[in-house]
Amino acid sequence: MFQGIKRIWGRLGHLSKKVEIAPDMLTDSCLLPLQQPRKPDSYKGDYGHVLVIGGDFGMPGAVRLAAEAAYRVGAGLVSVITRSGHVAAIVAERPEIMVHSADRPEDLSPLLAKATVIILGPGLGLSEWSFALFNAAVATNLPLIVDADALNLLALHPHTRANWVLTPHVGEAARLLESTPKHIQADRLQAVQALQTKFRGTVVLKGPGTLITEGHGHVARCSAGNPGMASGGMGDALSGVIGGIMAQGFEPYHSACMGVYVHSHAADLLAAQYGQRGLLAKDLIPVVRQLINGKA
Repeated sequence: MFQGIKRIWGRLGHLSKKVEIAPDMLTDSCLLPLQQPRKPDSYKGDYGHVLVIGGDFGMPGAVRLAAEAAYRVGAGLVSVITRSGHVAAIVAERPEIMVHSADRPEDLSPLLAKATVIILGPGLGLSEWSFALFNAAVATNLPLIVDADALNLLALHPHTRANWVLTPHVGEAARLLESTPKHIQADRLQAVQALQTKFRGTVVLKGPGTLITEGHGHVARCSAGNPGMASGGMGDALSGVIGGIMAQGFEPYHSACMGVYVHSHAADLLAAQYGQRGLLAKDLIPVVRQLINGKA
Protein backbone atom coordinates (compact mmCIF):
# COMPACT_ATOMS: atom_id res chain seq x y z
CA MET A 1 0.00 0.00 0.00
CA PHE A 2 2.73 2.45 0.92
CA GLN A 3 4.97 1.81 -2.08
CA GLY A 4 2.85 4.04 -4.30
CA ILE A 5 2.77 6.88 -1.85
CA LYS A 6 6.52 6.57 -1.30
CA ARG A 7 7.07 6.94 -5.05
CA ILE A 8 4.85 10.01 -5.04
CA TRP A 9 6.82 11.71 -2.30
CA GLY A 10 10.22 10.26 -3.14
CA ARG A 11 13.27 9.68 -1.01
CA LEU A 12 15.49 12.74 -0.70
CA GLY A 13 18.56 11.26 1.00
CA HIS A 14 19.93 11.89 4.48
CA LEU A 15 19.73 15.39 5.90
CA SER A 16 22.98 17.29 6.07
CA LYS A 17 23.93 20.84 6.90
CA LYS A 18 25.61 20.96 3.48
CA VAL A 19 22.61 19.64 1.52
CA GLU A 20 19.64 21.80 0.58
CA ILE A 21 16.40 19.82 0.84
CA ALA A 22 13.64 20.74 -1.60
CA PRO A 23 10.40 19.61 0.10
CA ASP A 24 8.05 17.47 -1.96
CA MET A 25 4.71 19.14 -2.60
CA LEU A 26 1.60 17.30 -1.41
CA THR A 27 -1.20 16.87 -3.94
CA ASP A 28 -4.49 14.99 -4.24
CA SER A 29 -2.55 11.85 -5.12
CA CYS A 30 -1.30 11.52 -1.53
CA LEU A 31 -4.87 10.62 -0.49
CA LEU A 32 -5.11 7.59 -2.78
CA PRO A 33 -4.14 4.99 -0.14
CA LEU A 34 -6.80 6.35 2.21
CA GLN A 35 -9.46 6.31 -0.51
CA GLN A 36 -9.19 2.59 -1.28
CA PRO A 37 -12.50 0.68 -0.89
CA ARG A 38 -13.04 -1.15 2.37
CA LYS A 39 -13.31 -4.89 2.38
CA PRO A 40 -16.93 -6.13 2.39
CA ASP A 41 -16.60 -7.99 5.71
CA SER A 42 -15.20 -4.99 7.63
CA TYR A 43 -15.99 -4.43 11.28
CA LYS A 44 -15.04 -1.60 13.63
CA GLY A 45 -12.08 -3.45 15.08
CA ASP A 46 -10.38 -3.33 11.69
CA TYR A 47 -10.05 0.45 11.81
CA GLY A 48 -8.47 1.14 15.16
CA HIS A 49 -9.38 2.70 18.49
CA VAL A 50 -8.39 6.34 19.01
CA LEU A 51 -8.04 7.65 22.56
CA VAL A 52 -8.18 11.44 22.94
CA ILE A 53 -6.75 12.80 26.21
CA GLY A 54 -7.40 16.40 27.21
CA GLY A 55 -10.17 18.85 27.97
CA ASP A 56 -9.19 20.47 31.26
CA PHE A 57 -11.65 22.85 32.90
CA GLY A 58 -13.36 25.08 30.36
CA MET A 59 -11.96 23.30 27.29
CA PRO A 60 -14.23 20.35 26.45
CA GLY A 61 -14.66 21.52 22.88
CA ALA A 62 -11.07 20.68 22.01
CA VAL A 63 -11.38 16.95 22.72
CA ARG A 64 -14.82 16.94 21.14
CA LEU A 65 -13.45 18.32 17.86
CA ALA A 66 -10.51 15.91 17.81
CA ALA A 67 -12.74 12.93 18.56
CA GLU A 68 -15.28 13.64 15.84
CA ALA A 69 -12.54 14.35 13.30
CA ALA A 70 -11.00 10.95 14.09
CA TYR A 71 -14.33 9.24 13.51
CA ARG A 72 -15.02 11.13 10.28
CA VAL A 73 -11.78 10.00 8.64
CA GLY A 74 -12.67 6.39 9.36
CA ALA A 75 -11.50 5.32 12.81
CA GLY A 76 -13.51 2.35 14.10
CA LEU A 77 -13.81 3.51 17.72
CA VAL A 78 -13.04 6.78 19.50
CA SER A 79 -12.80 7.35 23.25
CA VAL A 80 -12.16 10.53 25.21
CA ILE A 81 -10.60 11.02 28.64
CA THR A 82 -11.49 14.38 30.15
CA ARG A 83 -12.72 16.12 33.28
CA SER A 84 -15.83 14.55 34.82
CA GLY A 85 -17.85 17.74 34.37
CA HIS A 86 -17.48 17.54 30.59
CA VAL A 87 -18.68 13.99 30.04
CA ALA A 88 -22.42 14.63 29.74
CA ALA A 89 -22.08 17.53 27.31
CA ILE A 90 -19.84 15.62 24.90
CA VAL A 91 -22.01 12.49 24.95
CA ALA A 92 -25.17 14.54 24.41
CA GLU A 93 -23.78 16.15 21.27
CA ARG A 94 -22.00 13.12 19.81
CA PRO A 95 -23.18 9.85 21.40
CA GLU A 96 -20.84 7.72 19.30
CA ILE A 97 -17.87 9.00 21.33
CA MET A 98 -17.12 6.96 24.46
CA VAL A 99 -16.33 9.55 27.14
CA HIS A 100 -14.62 8.81 30.45
CA SER A 101 -13.47 10.92 33.36
CA ALA A 102 -10.05 10.45 34.90
CA ASP A 103 -9.12 12.11 38.17
CA ARG A 104 -5.95 10.05 38.69
CA PRO A 105 -3.37 8.64 36.25
CA GLU A 106 -4.27 5.07 37.22
CA ASP A 107 -7.79 5.69 35.91
CA LEU A 108 -6.30 5.62 32.43
CA SER A 109 -4.98 2.07 32.57
CA PRO A 110 -8.06 0.18 31.31
CA LEU A 111 -8.48 2.63 28.44
CA LEU A 112 -4.84 2.65 27.44
CA ALA A 113 -4.98 -1.14 27.18
CA LYS A 114 -7.66 -0.88 24.48
CA ALA A 115 -6.25 2.02 22.44
CA THR A 116 -4.51 1.84 19.08
CA VAL A 117 -3.43 5.48 18.96
CA ILE A 118 -3.44 8.31 21.51
CA ILE A 119 -4.15 11.95 20.70
CA LEU A 120 -2.60 13.88 23.57
CA GLY A 121 -3.08 17.57 24.17
CA PRO A 122 -6.33 19.13 22.92
CA GLY A 123 -7.45 21.40 25.75
CA LEU A 124 -5.12 19.54 28.13
CA GLY A 125 -4.00 22.58 30.09
CA LEU A 126 -0.92 22.91 32.26
CA SER A 127 -2.27 21.84 35.65
CA GLU A 128 -1.07 18.99 37.87
CA TRP A 129 -3.91 16.91 36.38
CA SER A 130 -2.63 17.73 32.89
CA PHE A 131 0.94 16.74 33.73
CA ALA A 132 -0.18 13.46 35.32
CA LEU A 133 -2.12 12.48 32.19
CA PHE A 134 0.77 13.58 29.99
CA ASN A 135 3.18 11.34 31.90
CA ALA A 136 0.80 8.38 31.79
CA ALA A 137 0.39 8.63 28.03
CA VAL A 138 4.08 9.16 27.26
CA ALA A 139 4.97 6.17 29.44
CA THR A 140 3.09 3.83 27.06
CA ASN A 141 4.48 2.37 23.85
CA LEU A 142 1.41 3.46 21.89
CA PRO A 143 1.71 5.79 18.89
CA LEU A 144 0.98 9.39 19.89
CA ILE A 145 -0.18 12.57 18.23
CA VAL A 146 1.12 15.36 20.48
CA ASP A 147 -0.56 18.74 20.16
CA ALA A 148 -1.38 21.96 21.99
CA ASP A 149 -0.55 21.97 25.72
CA ALA A 150 1.06 18.53 25.48
CA LEU A 151 3.70 20.24 23.34
CA ASN A 152 4.18 22.90 25.99
CA LEU A 153 4.62 20.16 28.59
CA LEU A 154 7.06 18.41 26.27
CA ALA A 155 9.08 21.62 26.04
CA LEU A 156 9.35 21.60 29.84
CA HIS A 157 10.04 17.84 30.07
CA PRO A 158 11.73 16.72 26.81
CA HIS A 159 11.42 13.13 25.58
CA THR A 160 12.39 11.38 22.37
CA ARG A 161 10.28 8.82 20.58
CA ALA A 162 10.11 7.18 17.16
CA ASN A 163 6.36 6.56 16.93
CA TRP A 164 4.83 9.95 17.56
CA VAL A 165 3.68 12.91 15.51
CA LEU A 166 4.35 16.37 16.94
CA THR A 167 2.15 19.14 15.52
CA PRO A 168 3.48 22.52 16.72
CA HIS A 169 2.52 25.93 15.43
CA VAL A 170 5.27 28.55 15.34
CA GLY A 171 4.88 29.58 18.99
CA GLU A 172 5.01 25.98 20.25
CA ALA A 173 7.96 25.26 17.96
CA ALA A 174 9.82 28.21 19.47
CA ARG A 175 9.25 26.87 22.98
CA LEU A 176 10.33 23.37 21.97
CA LEU A 177 13.57 24.72 20.49
CA GLU A 178 14.10 27.39 23.14
CA SER A 179 13.99 29.95 20.37
CA THR A 180 11.66 32.72 19.18
CA PRO A 181 8.79 32.73 16.68
CA LYS A 182 10.71 35.23 14.55
CA HIS A 183 13.69 32.88 14.38
CA ILE A 184 11.46 29.90 13.51
CA GLN A 185 9.74 31.80 10.69
CA ALA A 186 13.06 32.99 9.29
CA ASP A 187 13.98 29.41 8.32
CA ARG A 188 11.04 27.04 8.71
CA LEU A 189 12.81 24.19 6.94
CA GLN A 190 15.73 24.35 9.33
CA ALA A 191 13.30 24.57 12.26
CA VAL A 192 11.31 21.47 11.33
CA GLN A 193 14.53 19.53 10.83
CA ALA A 194 15.85 20.72 14.21
CA LEU A 195 12.62 19.65 15.91
CA GLN A 196 12.84 16.18 14.39
CA THR A 197 16.50 15.86 15.36
CA LYS A 198 15.73 16.85 18.94
CA PHE A 199 12.51 14.86 19.51
CA ARG A 200 12.60 12.21 16.73
CA GLY A 201 9.40 10.79 15.24
CA THR A 202 7.42 12.83 12.71
CA VAL A 203 7.13 16.61 13.03
CA VAL A 204 4.45 18.81 11.47
CA LEU A 205 5.38 22.50 11.57
CA LYS A 206 2.02 24.16 11.01
CA GLY A 207 1.46 27.48 9.29
CA PRO A 208 1.58 28.81 5.72
CA GLY A 209 3.35 26.10 3.76
CA THR A 210 3.10 23.48 6.51
CA LEU A 211 6.19 21.24 6.56
CA ILE A 212 6.28 17.56 7.55
CA THR A 213 9.41 15.49 8.15
CA GLU A 214 10.42 12.18 9.68
CA GLY A 215 14.11 12.78 9.09
CA HIS A 216 16.09 10.54 6.70
CA GLY A 217 15.64 13.10 3.93
CA HIS A 218 11.84 13.01 3.88
CA VAL A 219 10.34 16.49 3.85
CA ALA A 220 6.90 17.31 2.49
CA ARG A 221 5.26 20.71 2.04
CA CYS A 222 1.56 21.51 1.88
CA SER A 223 0.69 24.57 -0.18
CA ALA A 224 -3.04 24.20 0.56
CA GLY A 225 -4.64 26.19 3.36
CA ASN A 226 -5.55 29.84 3.83
CA PRO A 227 -5.67 32.62 6.47
CA GLY A 228 -9.24 31.68 7.35
CA MET A 229 -7.73 28.79 9.32
CA ALA A 230 -6.41 31.27 11.90
CA SER A 231 -9.18 30.44 14.38
CA GLY A 232 -9.52 28.36 17.51
CA GLY A 233 -9.87 24.60 17.21
CA MET A 234 -8.17 24.10 13.85
CA GLY A 235 -5.26 22.27 15.45
CA ASP A 236 -7.60 20.08 17.49
CA ALA A 237 -9.41 19.01 14.33
CA LEU A 238 -6.09 18.32 12.59
CA SER A 239 -4.85 16.15 15.44
CA GLY A 240 -8.06 14.14 15.20
CA VAL A 241 -7.69 13.72 11.45
CA ILE A 242 -4.09 12.50 11.75
CA GLY A 243 -4.93 10.21 14.68
CA GLY A 244 -7.93 8.72 12.91
CA ILE A 245 -5.84 7.97 9.84
CA MET A 246 -3.00 6.46 11.86
CA ALA A 247 -5.42 4.22 13.77
CA GLN A 248 -6.30 2.55 10.45
CA GLY A 249 -2.76 1.23 10.06
CA PHE A 250 -0.94 3.99 8.23
CA GLU A 251 2.56 4.95 9.31
CA PRO A 252 3.00 8.22 11.23
CA TYR A 253 4.69 10.16 8.42
CA HIS A 254 2.13 9.14 5.80
CA SER A 255 -0.72 9.78 8.25
CA ALA A 256 0.62 13.26 8.90
CA CYS A 257 0.99 14.05 5.20
CA MET A 258 -2.49 12.82 4.34
CA GLY A 259 -4.01 14.51 7.37
CA VAL A 260 -2.40 17.89 6.76
CA TYR A 261 -3.36 17.88 3.09
CA VAL A 262 -6.99 16.84 3.49
CA HIS A 263 -7.50 19.28 6.40
CA SER A 264 -6.00 22.22 4.46
CA HIS A 265 -7.72 21.34 1.19
CA ALA A 266 -11.09 21.20 2.97
CA ALA A 267 -10.44 24.70 4.32
CA ASP A 268 -9.68 25.98 0.82
CA LEU A 269 -12.90 24.52 -0.60
CA LEU A 270 -14.92 26.19 2.17
CA ALA A 271 -13.11 29.53 1.79
CA ALA A 272 -13.77 29.51 -1.96
CA GLN A 273 -17.48 29.00 -1.34
CA TYR A 274 -18.11 31.16 1.73
CA GLY A 275 -15.02 33.34 2.22
CA GLN A 276 -12.18 33.11 4.72
CA ARG A 277 -13.70 35.09 7.58
CA GLY A 278 -15.82 33.08 9.97
CA LEU A 279 -14.33 29.71 9.01
CA LEU A 280 -14.63 27.36 11.99
CA ALA A 281 -12.81 24.12 12.70
CA LYS A 282 -16.07 22.20 12.89
CA ASP A 283 -16.96 23.39 9.37
CA LEU A 284 -14.04 21.42 7.95
CA ILE A 285 -15.05 18.01 9.27
CA PRO A 286 -17.90 17.21 6.83
CA VAL A 287 -15.74 18.33 3.89
CA VAL A 288 -12.83 16.21 5.11
CA ARG A 289 -15.19 13.25 5.09
CA GLN A 290 -16.20 13.99 1.50
CA LEU A 291 -12.59 14.30 0.39
CA ILE A 292 -11.43 11.02 1.87
CA ASN A 293 -14.37 9.30 0.17
CA GLY A 294 -13.59 10.96 -3.17
CA LYS A 295 -16.88 12.88 -3.10
CA ALA A 296 -15.62 16.48 -3.17
